[in-house]
Amino acid sequence: MSDTHGSGGDSEPESKRLCTASASHERCDPAEGARAAVSVIMPVFNASDWLDECLQAILEQDFLDRMELSVYDDGSTDNSRELLERWRQRFEDRGRPMLISGHSSSSPRGVGFAKNQAVRQSSGRFLCFQDADDIMRPQRVRLQYEAAAANPTAVYTSHGPTVIMPTWFCSRDWFEKVGLFNEGGKGIPEDLLFFYQSLRRGGHVIRVDECLLVYRYHEHAATHSVLEETIWSHRVHFLQERVLSQWESFTVWNAGKQGRRLYRSLSATNQKKVKAFCDVDENKIQKGFYTYEESKERPKPRIPVLHFTNASPPFIVCVKLDMTQGVLEGNLRSLQLKEGVHYYHFS
Repeated sequence: MSDTHGSGGDSEPESKRLCTASASHERCDPAEGARAAVSVIMPVFNASDWLDECLQAILEQDFLDRMELSVYDDGSTDNSRELLERWRQRFEDRGRPMLISGHSSSSPRGVGFAKNQAVRQSSGRFLCFQDADDIMRPQRVRLQYEAAAANPTAVYTSHGPTVIMPTWFCSRDWFEKVGLFNEGGKGIPEDLLFFYQSLRRGGHVIRVDECLLVYRYHEHAATHSVLEETIWSHRVHFLQERVLSQWESFTVWNAGKQGRRLYRSLSATNQKKVKAFCDVDENKIQKGFYTYEESKERPKPRIPVLHFTNASPPFIVCVKLDMTQGVLEGNLRSLQLKEGVHYYHFS
């Protein structure tokens, strides 16, 4: 399954594949009998500093069924492509095909585009998404495959406070139902938008409660190209669409900076639904209320600030789970609240 090298900015087609068009997007079907159980999907752009560790970890997966690695190089200007080609034979020797394609244009098309291209050229019934600067734990593919085989309409992630992209794993059928990643390029949170679209389609997220990946945080990471304000705006929009539209009133759990920011970000209709803020900080509670000073209304809105034990659900919880050493979780349990019914996290 060698790649054929093109010239200029054209993408390079993968051999031995039959491409057909569908209503949603083009896909490439593998040669008969060559379909993998799992395709590891990896976009690459100037990742030479991390590729060796990343590829070695993929090669050392303890998954025993057929697995392939599908890589799309989004116009790297370092030696990423050369490193990928050096690893091809090692993967082939282990019975794990390595599909490599890309373009040589001076203008990267973005992470969403590169992921879509890697998916198109792959064959797996399940898709395991991997960033080129992260390191899989040896059991990652096996554990997520075992879970996904039992429920193919879910997106699977790892343990911890985040459900964003680095540990996603889903069936190809579900990916195609949700649709492609947004290809808007730099500054677009393509993973978050895909996640929300998955939820709109009726999907859900299931955690495999194990450490599956080492996430590498560095100044060149693609995540830094997305402005925090952009992510915040998308999250607020989805919260209003999917949750607040179903509620007549609610309480914001956090009378501090994040809670007030959420309130100010809401539509006027949803601001009027906020019946109170609640907190554990006596200094905030003693003030009695929060005044929305920026409001053009007269009189300006004044929202009560209560101790959480005196507040009533439903709640939007604007407290980071990893910042309270379990106190927040204990407070929620003390009220016998059920997530997804009596409260939603927004942190």
